[in-house]
Amino acid sequence: EYPFQRHVSGFTSSLRTSSAETFIPTSVDLANGLHRPHQKPTILRKISAAQQLSASEIVTHLGQTVVLASGTLSVLLHCEAVGNPKPTISWAKNGEEVKYNDRLLLQPDDSLQILAPVESDVGFYACNASNALGSDSVSIAVTLAGKPLIKASRATMINTESPAVTVDIGSMLKTIQKANVSINCQVAGVPEAKVTWFKNKVKLSSTHHLRDGLLLIANVSLSDQGLYSCKAANLHGEVTESSQLLVLGKSRHVPGLVLSRFFSCTCFSGCAVDGHPTPNITWLYSGEPLTLRHQLLAAGRILQILNVSDFTDGEFSCLAQNEAGSLTQLMSLAIQEYRWSVDKLTACSASCGHRGLQLPQLRCSLDGAEVNASYCGETPKPSLQPMACNRRDCPSRWMITSWSPCTRSCGGGTQTRRVTCQRLTAKGSSIPMSNEACAQVSKRPVDTQNCNRQPCVEWATSSWGQCNGPCIGPRLAVQHRQVFCQTKDGTYVSSDQCSSLPRPLSTQNCWTDVCGVHWRVSLWTVCTATCGNYGFQSRRVDCVHIRTNRPVMEHHCSWRPRPANWQRCNITPCENGTSLRGGEAEWCRGRKKGRVVSQKHSTGSC
Repeated sequence: EYPFQRHVSGFTSSLRTSSAETFIPTSVDLANGLHRPHQKPTILRKISAAQQLSASEIVTHLGQTVVLASGTLSVLLHCEAVGNPKPTISWAKNGEEVKYNDRLLLQPDDSLQILAPVESDVGFYACNASNALGSDSVSIAVTLAGKPLIKASRATMINTESPAVTVDIGSMLKTIQKANVSINCQVAGVPEAKVTWFKNKVKLSSTHHLRDGLLLIANVSLSDQGLYSCKAANLHGEVTESSQLLVLGKSRHVPGLVLSRFFSCTCFSGCAVDGHPTPNITWLYSGEPLTLRHQLLAAGRILQILNVSDFTDGEFSCLAQNEAGSLTQLMSLAIQEYRWSVDKLTACSASCGHRGLQLPQLRCSLDGAEVNASYCGETPKPSLQPMACNRRDCPSRWMITSWSPCTRSCGGGTQTRRVTCQRLTAKGSSIPMSNEACAQVSKRPVDTQNCNRQPCVEWATSSWGQCNGPCIGPRLAVQHRQVFCQTKDGTYVSSDQCSSLPRPLSTQNCWTDVCGVHWRVSLWTVCTATCGNYGFQSRRVDCVHIRTNRPVMEHHCSWRPRPANWQRCNITPCENGTSLRGGEAEWCRGRKKGRVVSQKHSTGSC
């Protein structure tokens, strides 16, 4: 066996190397003078739950599930690994390498931080630790509270040797008979989702080995081939992913390559030969040296085909030569393509007449077996033409027109429609039939009905009241009247029954001599001071009638602002003191260059 990485379900898992690994070299710890054995990477699993540092920050280790909330601002995923040489840490999301940016940050301790997480950040994040001796991978689910999430793969794996193989749901697996196959369905969801397994859309019984989302198919045979589906469901919804299992037949020769044309697929083929001296290995395709894109690994023993689409069905040969002789092993290449095929037709859109149509439904298949539609994602869908169906004469049936307008708008009227018996032919024409022909199928619809049975009502009003309301302008006041709803015979009814009719006004403006008023003001009095801050003056303000010039109540003039009847005046500084008309003399003191100024320096009294 040769150590190389096999990609299963988009998450890297390491293969064990040959028995020669029992002789493990050691390295010297120069600081302590100790020998440390070389060690394959191992990621430390921690059972502790996610730590909620605050309402907005989550810190967790691998193996847990992180549930994002609306207030989550940061998620920190820790990944700790041991190994010698020191492992290199890398991160992948849903099988693809994480592209770091200003929101996805790789911290100095190899932790992955997600800032301001959004719905597109939901998925399975894998921490991959690798060194020269192998690798290890552990994943963590980041999800929202709601519909479950399944860790799915779109890889194709071919097992021709190993007695046991494990793949993630969504993978295509081709394996030899009698191998033990495990299909892993890792589910995340809040609330916790229930997992159900199906084979070819039939629910698997409890006799199958089901444990924690893992389906074990022991000692597989040709009867185990089929489409295996994992359904995860909780209160918010359900999601399903499927894997196709194909079982290879027995062969005494070097196993052939059966490859699926899936995007630009890369595959490996091994040449299991040995000898002394070490043989030289040459690869041929259809008897000719390889010219298309390829790589040779492990001293030529492994052929890596970089793009299966470059090849057609044919035969690979591995030629091993040394001084003792030569040996040739042959391997056949069969390329199977995912293609769209018509599965069945939709239900017909009509049971009779001339408009019945049904559409073909497509399915993605490989060798006639249905697979997940995503495998045909890059294959153009064939154009589908609708097909006519149920093009036959319809039974006789009643045909009706729309109702005519009601004969009255209120008080009870009638409306009519036309009812005839007809038969629709397969060509789309209608043939009149006797009423007896339709009466045998259904009861004849009515052609007359009552309508607008509500009573006829109208708005009624009383006479306008006197024009003596509050004044709202010069000679302008308001008057009122009552508005009520009644029937044609004068019976009072609720106003709601007249709500569809325009309602008359209950108030209006009117002219009255009482409101012929205005504000009259007198002259201002003499100011109480010649300077300072306390002088004021006043005047008389009256509401008077325009025609008689006699005072009236002030509320008649309230439709205009009332003029002020007092104001401050002569607000200017006084020299060496303050002068008040008729005020009492007081001592005035001031400070000028630190000296007290006495009353005798004032020009007036304070």
